[in-house]
Amino acid sequence: MRVDCFASGSGGNCYRLSDGETDILIECGIPKYKILSDIGYKVGRISGVLISHEHGDHAISAKDMIGWGLDVYASAGTFKALGLSGYHCKPAAHGEVFSVGTFSICPFDVQHDAAEPLGFVITSRVTRERVLFFTDTYYVKYVFRDVDIIMGECNYSLKTLRDDLPMNRRDRLFESHMSLEHFLDLLDSYPQVKKIYLLHLSDDNSDAEMFRREVQKKTGAQVYVCAAQGGFT
Repeated sequence: MRVDCFASGSGGNCYRLSDGETDILIECGIPKYKILSDIGYKVGRISGVLISHEHGDHAISAKDMIGWGLDVYASAGTFKALGLSGYHCKPAAHGEVFSVGTFSICPFDVQHDAAEPLGFVITSRVTRERVLFFTDTYYVKYVFRDVDIIMGECNYSLKTLRDDLPMNRRDRLFESHMSLEHFLDLLDSYPQVKKIYLLHLSDDNSDAEMFRREVQKKTGAQVYVCAAQGGFT
């Protein structure tokens, strides 16, 4: 399974997942022109777009994706918050499995200050690999079997939290985003994971190298940190 990062963080999020037969985008929180460039102007190769929630850094180009004729999958609450409807809007709900090309996708609810946010478990019928994707949630209350790859938010650490962070921002951080400490706890349920992609690191309250080192030490897996402007650090 191939993972490409086009952007990750509060400035925008967009990832491509490919099993060699089907390509999908996860999030479209960057301008459509950058997405078009990142996919090599090959819109026809994209079989669908998954959106976790309506915040702009995850969904700013959702209307454009629909305009390109792509099917967009998100919760009914997300579509309502975005003011989007129509044939290419495909409502997804917790526990209701759907297919996009050779991918089987199971949405699940997550904890964030959004209308109806979702994470996704994505299984390829080609490679037989399973991906767990979550972002913008302070914990994941479910455990999924046979996960090979984790694409998960690791936004901040209690060790790297700025001392001068205003209390209102601190409270929102604790209630809406995942810390390194919670991420490490989550990994106890996935001893078999082979690859881990750390997403959505905070601009001010993270340390990419420390996060990579701590996750690698915990799991022995290959660990990649998704960079704000795309690629991996």
